[in-house]
Amino acid sequence: MYSDLTNTNMSFSFLKNSSNFLNMVLDNMNSCVLLLDNKMELRAFNEPMKTIFSNKKDEDLIYRKCGEAIGCAYQIEEMKECGKTSQCTDCDLRIAAMDSYLNNVVVYKEHLAKPFMDHNNEKVEKHLQFSTRLFIHEREKYIMMMIEDISQLINLKGKVKGSTYSEV
Repeated sequence: MYSDLTNTNMSFSFLKNSSNFLNMVLDNMNSCVLLLDNKMELRAFNEPMKTIFSNKKDEDLIYRKCGEAIGCAYQIEEMKECGKTSQCTDCDLRIAAMDSYLNNVVVYKEHLAKPFMDHNNEKVEKHLQFSTRLFIHEREKYIMMMIEDISQLINLKGKVKGSTYSEV
């Protein structure tokens, strides 16, 4: 039976005026989606951000620097503004976001391990997979950053790799 796949693929373009539906989609995905401006301040985010980065669950995060909004342990421990800690120049999230903003570079599925503070103010090492890209809306440039917490997957891989065949 012949099927023309080009006729079955649907675009979301028919939803371009349905912001409510698109917000529901964003809020029900497993990835954290951040929209950052040229100052690396959070301009918009979806609900999963509050579960992946839960140190500020009930606070208003709009216009906060990215590191502060996501609970970067360095920013909290050093009590310095995001962008000014001893680790900021080596932060892969920051480097990718700035590269996307300044050079229109698409960063896709990069990995990093970094400490964050949880809602109990305890330092937790998280393994993240992230992507960034330049996003232009109403002639303003933004950085769209998508982040997935892959810590459980990495930890499981480590357990499987460290075990012997008889233990599995």
